[in-house]
Amino acid sequence: MKSGDATGRKTLPRHVRTLIVGAGFGGIGMAATILRDDPAADVLVVERGDDVGGTWRANTYPGAACDVPSALYSFSFAPESEWKRAHGTRAEIYAYLRRVSGELGVTRRTLFGCELRDAQWDGERARWAVSTSRGDLTADVLIVATGALSTPTLPKVQGLELFRGKMFHSAEWDHDHDLTGTRVAVIGTGASAIQFVPEIVGEVDRLTLFQRTASWVMPKRDHAIASPVRSLYRRFPLIQKAVRGAVYGQKEMYVIGMTKPLARKCALPLFEKRARSVLRKQVPDPELRNRLTPDFAITCKRILLSNDWFPAITRRNVEVVSSALTAVTENGVVDAAGNEYPVDTIIFGTGFTPSEPPVAQHIRGEDGRSLADVWSGSPSAHLGISINGFPNLFLMYGPNTNLGHSSIVYMLESQAAYIADALRVMRVRCLDAVEVRADAQRRYAEELDPMLAGTVWNTGGCSSWYLDKTGRNSVMWPTFTWHYRNRTREFDAENYALRATNSGVRA
Repeated sequence: MKSGDATGRKTLPRHVRTLIVGAGFGGIGMAATILRDDPAADVLVVERGDDVGGTWRANTYPGAACDVPSALYSFSFAPESEWKRAHGTRAEIYAYLRRVSGELGVTRRTLFGCELRDAQWDGERARWAVSTSRGDLTADVLIVATGALSTPTLPKVQGLELFRGKMFHSAEWDHDHDLTGTRVAVIGTGASAIQFVPEIVGEVDRLTLFQRTASWVMPKRDHAIASPVRSLYRRFPLIQKAVRGAVYGQKEMYVIGMTKPLARKCALPLFEKRARSVLRKQVPDPELRNRLTPDFAITCKRILLSNDWFPAITRRNVEVVSSALTAVTENGVVDAAGNEYPVDTIIFGTGFTPSEPPVAQHIRGEDGRSLADVWSGSPSAHLGISINGFPNLFLMYGPNTNLGHSSIVYMLESQAAYIADALRVMRVRCLDAVEVRADAQRRYAEELDPMLAGTVWNTGGCSSWYLDKTGRNSVMWPTFTWHYRNRTREFDAENYALRATNSGVRA
């Protein structure tokens, strides 16, 4: 592969040993893991954006920040001693990823402005034929690290094309559009909205907030990290490592209340009591407070962390509409009761589609069917990584690897180690291809599904993006993260069909 310049822009090679799609946390971590084992490895990362960073590059909306503590939201092999807050801001995390990617040699192996358009497994040649927006190439191994929250989704609402004002998704924030003195409709009250609404509510004339479902909100334990503490971390890295371990251990305990029925009966009422206390103190109007109180078990959907959400939406220039958006007109938005609200701008905080990732439509396996067709709206993969019928394909942040209690970076590191070991096994054993066996993938699903059945995500009385269109939970990991790390510590070749290279050497 030709070496690139400092920006990572280079010509597309005709062939590469390992092709990684996506340069967010998953892609950077995967490439860095491969390069740490073999600095001369033939690996290329393709990224449709103009820089590394993934969701932290793309999401620039006001107030964007992380709800996982900074101590845990970073690679274990690339600690950051300069976090200025207990919860990193978007700017901090983006800067961290750019630095790590550059220092570990990932950036110079990344081709930006290069979007995957099609990938077809060529069984005869045992490689992937890949088409991108920058040209075509082949790859022995394809690793998809596009993330679960990479492509924003808009609701299917009548009249969207009629609206004369400005309209955009929070993940595609229009910074050139001035909201000062305007009438704004915000659709959705999820993790993005609770961050950007408090930032813009003081600028707008009127804000109409469409809340289809109320969310449980807890205080965000955020604070500045003092300069002496950061200096201590720089001088004594083991102290920072110990803090990371302590935060990890604390977060790991939360999963007990989410997944163990007996513990849930004891722990969740305490969480709910705390959330109700915050709501009672910050929302004095009993009628509005009632509409802002969820009717499902806490943690059934993602708990939102904020210290300024309720104060923001109880301002005099905010109206909370407790229904879904049903239509859009030329000059406004319409609720379920048929009431129209005149607005100048519509901002969608309507999230993503993790159970139906768009990239799955562009990856076709041995029989020519796309991954989306094989999944049929209910993704499944061995360890969330490998799919029968798709040799030499590995997923980062695949099905059932999302967390409700800890840092996804921990899971991504586990997956990267597993995939890197698979590449090592392929190299040592002179293998053309590895494909997880159908029975192994089925057994894994049969093990996972009963574990998920008793969790709060399945029994808590809510409808969330954790459940796919079949009603199956194809998103969440149902137990401790260290269980997952143990399962992925080594490549389990016994669960794969292995195809040896006839000549013993890769062509």
